[in-house]
Amino acid sequence: MPPEVPIATYRLQLTREFGFDAAAALAPYLKALGISHLYASPFLKARAGSQHGYDIVDHAQLNPEFGGDEAFARLSRALADADMGLILDFVPNHMAVGFADNAWWLDVLEWGPKSPHAPSFDIDWDTLPHKPEGGVLLPILGRPYGDALAAGEITLAFDASEGCFSAWYFEHRLPIRPNRYGEILRTIVAHVGADDEPAGRRLLELSALHPDPRAPTREQAPAFKAALAAVGGGAGVIERGLAAYRPSPDHPARTGAFHRLLERQHYRLAYWRVAASEINYRRFFDINGLAGLRVEDPRTFIAVHRLVASLIAGGQLHGLRIDHIDGLWDPKKYFRQLQRLIARARAGAASRRPFFTVVEKILAHGEEMPQFSGVAGTTGYDSLNAITRLLIEPRGLAELHRIGRAAARRPASFEETLEQAKRRVLHTVLASEFIVLARLLARIAAGQWRTRDFALDSLRAALELFVIHFPVYRTYVTRDHASPSDRATIARAIEAARAHWFGSDVEIFDFLQDALTLDLIAAGRPGYSKARVRRFALKLQQFTGPMMAKSLEDTAFYRYVSLLALNEVGGDPTLPALPPAEFHRAMSDRARTTPHGLTATATHDTKRGEDARARLVALSELTTDWAEEVKAWSLLNDRLSGRSGSRRVPSHAHEYMLYQALVGSWPLAGPDEELVARVEAYMLKAAREGKLETSWTNPSAEYESGLAAFVRQSLDRRVSSQFIDRLSAFARRVALVGALNSLVQLTLKTTMPGVPDFYQGTEDWDLSMVDPDNRRPVDFARRRECLARLGADPDWRELREHWPDGAIKLALTRALLALRTELAHVFAHGDYRPLAVTGPDAGRVVAFARAVGSDSIVVVAARHFARLTDGGRHWPQTFALNALVAIEGLSEMRSRLAPGVDVAGNTLHVAQLVGGLPLAILQGRVSADAVRQRRP
Repeated sequence: MPPEVPIATYRLQLTREFGFDAAAALAPYLKALGISHLYASPFLKARAGSQHGYDIVDHAQLNPEFGGDEAFARLSRALADADMGLILDFVPNHMAVGFADNAWWLDVLEWGPKSPHAPSFDIDWDTLPHKPEGGVLLPILGRPYGDALAAGEITLAFDASEGCFSAWYFEHRLPIRPNRYGEILRTIVAHVGADDEPAGRRLLELSALHPDPRAPTREQAPAFKAALAAVGGGAGVIERGLAAYRPSPDHPARTGAFHRLLERQHYRLAYWRVAASEINYRRFFDINGLAGLRVEDPRTFIAVHRLVASLIAGGQLHGLRIDHIDGLWDPKKYFRQLQRLIARARAGAASRRPFFTVVEKILAHGEEMPQFSGVAGTTGYDSLNAITRLLIEPRGLAELHRIGRAAARRPASFEETLEQAKRRVLHTVLASEFIVLARLLARIAAGQWRTRDFALDSLRAALELFVIHFPVYRTYVTRDHASPSDRATIARAIEAARAHWFGSDVEIFDFLQDALTLDLIAAGRPGYSKARVRRFALKLQQFTGPMMAKSLEDTAFYRYVSLLALNEVGGDPTLPALPPAEFHRAMSDRARTTPHGLTATATHDTKRGEDARARLVALSELTTDWAEEVKAWSLLNDRLSGRSGSRRVPSHAHEYMLYQALVGSWPLAGPDEELVARVEAYMLKAAREGKLETSWTNPSAEYESGLAAFVRQSLDRRVSSQFIDRLSAFARRVALVGALNSLVQLTLKTTMPGVPDFYQGTEDWDLSMVDPDNRRPVDFARRRECLARLGADPDWRELREHWPDGAIKLALTRALLALRTELAHVFAHGDYRPLAVTGPDAGRVVAFARAVGSDSIVVVAARHFARLTDGGRHWPQTFALNALVAIEGLSEMRSRLAPGVDVAGNTLHVAQLVGGLPLAILQGRVSADAVRQRRP
């Protein structure tokens, strides 16, 4: 039986090439490493060939590409044999649509609002013009509709086995409404002159079977389709007659006939660029192929969670990571429903232990975790950024901001950069969703005599200012209540928007604030539609999360490049380095509020690998050398730059970004072809995400080819040997300091409050870049062999001498997880106590204790290693830090990593504790007096 609170989780990215059986084979290795729970990427049925699993097409099936039910059963047995649990990354917020593999979506296209699955999708049916029965925009075409239609790229086909008609656009199936079948059959029979053939006569009989223009109904359609499929020779007649709908320059009438047929469907085909302004279904961010689900609909909730409930009931699933909660209509209600579902699923279980649930939630600096029923905490981006900021040298960070702005030749502050990014996103990739909200707000205003003169343009401008100055990902107003914290967040954004308003209708902001807090429909304020106000307030909350993510993570972070280590999910480049005292306050709060949330240092969504980030943090201690190197590299590579119109290729910002990416990922053996390809792909993605010189929607082939050429030539020894040699020498120094940062980062992750989460492969050095680079296959065979060679008592001196091979990180991972396993109660339920550090080097040491009852551990970690390593030139024999750690109330202390170290007394010398490692882990007892003092 896996532990109630995970010892540690291990994230695996399942794919067609690495499915359930491959994961099952890893169970013994993960158990030996110290992992208690396998944390799997989504494994419900996704689009064929998916590399991430978030494009689910059927929540009621396991992914057949992973091996299906039988392979999953083998995985369950393997985990049970190892006493390991399974956590699923679950996606309730959206499904993959388009193509021909989502039965719900195909049914909606066929039957429109009358489909029983229509309530499952968040579609504004009444917004498409010329669709009196409602329709959904399908922006799937690679060029304008008229061009695609005339070119014959859209075709009409008949499925003889099912007796149904569909339009097809390459792989996209577009079901035809059955009430148009009669028209199609008459046209086909007339086109081939088959009215005197038996098959033709039967087809005509069927065409007249339902004279009501609304028939056949959904209830009548199965029998009608079966009869159509059963017509002897009918498929041949239909196949010949489909030419009547086949566009041809010689037969313009056919194009018109097909167009008229398509116009009578519950959808409108459109060029993909139209989505930016006219799409009328909620998407996952700006991805047209992922449609938002309305799990607030009771039947949809049950259908989406049916298989998950079954796996929980069967004891095969021990935890959930809920994806993208900020996209849900009402997260608080969702988690209450989820807890009821889990309770019902486990009704027959003997154990009443809490079911482990965490959420993907990005918390802004200073934002508290919302209270959700049964949720242990977040997936750990807050802790990731806290560790990063703790390791940064404060004075060096300020210097890096200066160097970065000068090198990138972009003087704008990060606040200005983010505001510009928000405007760009609002006017382009998320414009359609924003237009829907603005129109809804205008309808609300028009419904009451006091506000009916607020013009749409003014309301849209005010709403735009509010969104641009909105400080967090979202609020959590329910259909009946706005909490004090949500009211404060809304008021803060309203005041910032009002300060930038130059219009005359300043009262608009009072109206907007009252709509968002639901005060507009409070008792005593009649005249407004409660349904519309609630819909607006809750839909805006679903919008601000994607808006912030696309603006901050996917735009601003690729424009503001002073120190890429800070441009991380949940991060804020404007924040200062974190002093130990502030780190302790944050950890004490975490121990009190969310002690079992995940602690991550790398995920499938992080912008770079955890050890690449640790290397970049080292730049804050090497700022003088870094500035000199960047200047020298730029001079050496200037001859490789080019022009794209009036623009330099690459831009100075992209060149500066490239140098950071290279230092973070540089192999100590030197560059190879794989690195060149990886860096080239990274720089292309970074440039497109930044949306300045090029973008995903409007790529500049000239700029992108120039950027790629710059990367390739700068890493070609035949062209740039001097640059490569100079970069290699500096990268080796950064790598050593970064490795020390990494070991401290690992130690903090596994000992601070929370459950440490290990992304696949990161028990070795992780120098990956943003996805898909961080989803490359992991060499588990090498890691298994290395773990076996380490033995029970690793030689830390030898490991230090060969630190580049990564074995030292693997050994430390195992040692720390062994400690967590042995003292699980301390880490799951222990308090967090900062320890006083004194002496000249006190600021370079972080020390704390974790204790419960009489059991305790002490963690001592050093930081800022440039001085101790001669600027990264050698690993010191001992970390000679002149600092003392006070451990009053603790006794019988012994070192877990250096058994011979003397740890007697109430004051410990850091230099003696840490030896040749930048950290020390002590285990001991809490005195009886101290235990009594801690009791309430």
